Amino acid sequence: MSQVFKALSDSTRREVLKLLRSGPLSAGELASHFDVSKPTMSVHFRVLREAGLVDVERDGKLMIYSLRMSVLEEALMGFAQTFGMASRTDEPENEESEQ
Repeated sequence: MSQVFKALSDSTRREVLKLLRSGPLSAGELASHFDVSKPTMSVHFRVLREAGLVDVERDGKLMIYSLRMSVLEEALMGFAQTFGMASRTDEPENEESEQ
């Protein structure tokens, strides 16, 4: 889980994940959204892959990245449980009784 949070600690990597929410993109398409060098983007992509947050497939010369939402969801749920913030599905919501 620490690799996931390391990956999420950087704003560029968080933005890459946001871009991938709408579907797979090539490394070049992703890089075009940032004003950084190709080697710098390669490091960001590697960190995201190592954390398991993205999958990558080769399509000819292109590297196509896609979001692995399940890994992100697991990490966030683990984080929430660690701090006692997990949702309680066993307690029904009743807004009327709180009024």
